[in-house]
Amino acid sequence: MAALSDLLPPAAVRLDVRAADWQEAIRTAGGLLVDTGATTGAYTAEMLRNVEENGPYLVIAPGFAFAHARPSPAVLRTALSWVRLAEPVEFGHEANDPVRLVVALAARDAAAHTDAMAALARLLADPATTRALREAPGPEELRRVLAGDEGATTAPVDAGDAGAVTDAGAVTDAGDTAVEGEGREAEADGRRPGAGPAVHKILTVCGNGVGTSLFLKHTLEQVLDRWGWARHVTVEATDTISAKGKAAEAVAILTSREIARTLGDVGVPVRVVEDFTSRTEADRVLRDTYDV
Repeated sequence: MAALSDLLPPAAVRLDVRAADWQEAIRTAGGLLVDTGATTGAYTAEMLRNVEENGPYLVIAPGFAFAHARPSPAVLRTALSWVRLAEPVEFGHEANDPVRLVVALAARDAAAHTDAMAALARLLADPATTRALREAPGPEELRRVLAGDEGATTAPVDAGDAGAVTDAGAVTDAGDTAVEGEGREAEADGRRPGAGPAVHKILTVCGNGVGTSLFLKHTLEQVLDRWGWARHVTVEATDTISAKGKAAEAVAILTSREIARTLGDVGVPVRVVEDFTSRTEADRVLRDTYDV
């Protein structure tokens, strides 16, 4: 699997860009994918159409939009582009507007970018890293942060940043280190997965199954690892069409408010998550799901 920094060449990064609206922000991110040979112009149109048809679910955290569409012939290779806006723009999201950071993903298939998305989800949950991404003066410095350069993520984090939105568009979950239940084993009690050998399934759902649902999947898996429940609960990222057919296999579906409306009644609980990068919110939703 390609490393996160390998998918993002310097030419695919633009910082402090001015955009009049969300459409222009996505066109800028899509244009970088075209300029670096990752996609044709048709993919940018597909990303715009995805928002028009499914709503602003791709605004997965306060200030952060993850633009993407389904794998298609318009994708020439798996790649990312990164646009940090000079001034934030509205996408129409009820909780996470305005957006200052737009990252676009072009994926050749549903598996080619899985490791990179896991790495990005981990980075955006770290306060020092989000501060470094916000303050990166140029593309090379930003790529060093994404590559895990130890010296690039040492910027101090003010106490006021805990649980707050950074200018880079990611949430700093400083309270994550004190999540209740961290490191404990699942208890054998009722609906809790420790009650037997069976593995529970949770579905994370987005419009295309290749982008935002993977972010939420990796955030949930981090919380389940902390609880000691990873061997009892599996998390599968999927799209709206597949989710309806797979719902009967799951104990719950976790998704955005917009996708929850699209899914409707699927026979299992559908839980709304506003911030897909927040382990604190994932912890709360899981506790509600399992009544712990």
